Amino acid sequence: MQNQDQASAAPAAPADLSARFEQEFGIAPDGVWQAPGRVNLIGEHTDYNEGFVLPFAIDRTARVAVAARRDATVRLLSTYGDQGVVTTALESLQPGAAKGWTKYPLGVMWALRERGVNVPGLDLLLDSDVPLGAGLSSSHAIECAVITALNDLTGAGLEAQDMVLATQRAENDFVGAPTGIMDQSASLRGSKGHAVFLDCRDQAARLVPFETEPAGLVLLVIDTKVSHSHSDGGYASRRASCELGAEVLGVKALRDVEVADLEEASGLLDEVTFRRVRHVVTENDRVLQAVELLAGPGPGAIGPLLDASHASMRDDFEISCPELDLAVDTSRANGAIGARMTGGGFGGAAIALTPVDAEQKVRAAVVKAFADAGFAAPDIFTVSPAAGAMRIA
Repeated sequence: MQNQDQASAAPAAPADLSARFEQEFGIAPDGVWQAPGRVNLIGEHTDYNEGFVLPFAIDRTARVAVAARRDATVRLLSTYGDQGVVTTALESLQPGAAKGWTKYPLGVMWALRERGVNVPGLDLLLDSDVPLGAGLSSSHAIECAVITALNDLTGAGLEAQDMVLATQRAENDFVGAPTGIMDQSASLRGSKGHAVFLDCRDQAARLVPFETEPAGLVLLVIDTKVSHSHSDGGYASRRASCELGAEVLGVKALRDVEVADLEEASGLLDEVTFRRVRHVVTENDRVLQAVELLAGPGPGAIGPLLDASHASMRDDFEISCPELDLAVDTSRANGAIGARMTGGGFGGAAIALTPVDAEQKVRAAVVKAFADAGFAAPDIFTVSPAAGAMRIA
């Protein structure tokens, strides 16, 4: 039985990270900043279709200790892996030039420079306990920590919406991942005990109460250990299908298609494109329903929406995988009131909204099911809605 959370070790305390920074770079950092990963409660692949999403910042973060330099050199180091210090020059920053984790901070620096921000050279040390490749947005946590630090250090005065768009440009144009604005928005706008209801057309955001503990629930994350990447072809092909669907239906984005329009749409689109469109349209509707339920009866009422969301992603959008389906099905069969894959798909994590008294049964059943299927052992841990990006030292 998996009684203990098995995600990455907790990030270093700010004082410890500062001490490590000074040991590595020979100077004290100007500060330490952190930004959280996120779980998307519901609303998958709706963001780049100008739709609705309902993510929340989680209590797992990326932390960066940063010192500005007087020259144009950038030195980057992470507490994990064996890369050592990666050194580059500001003038050399260009899309496609960076590899590994360094493309995320470097992409942010590039995007800010493209906006006209006077970004200095810097030394940076990264530490994180957001699981990699699990669909919890470890990359955006890094980007949001870095942009929060640079906004402070440069005095750029960027508002949250400016930082959201800058990090999106870093992802799209520097990293090469065609993502929307959901992940950055959750990381930058998150608040303890709340989810972020985001309109991806105009970035309008409001906080929606989401607290599981008073409802006698926990939200389990089941990291399948099947790694995914937003820069691969699966994500891009789904986005292309959505754009094709919008073009054929004569709308600016699939946000403008209602559930009642689907019958007519089925006669205008090929079968695959229609199913892609149907997922986005019905998922937008599920987000709106979830917001209403959370404001009324509370989190105990949203289980069926989570279940329907997973079925839609599995069957219409076709972004699930055997490990995710097994995690979802086993969780439901052992007491979860709702479960779905979360994130971009093709691997990553599932979430299971579970009564407290069924938590250990669900954990044990999922571990056994994965072992019986010959899958790698999953990591299973709880998450709670947490605060967004901030300076912590």
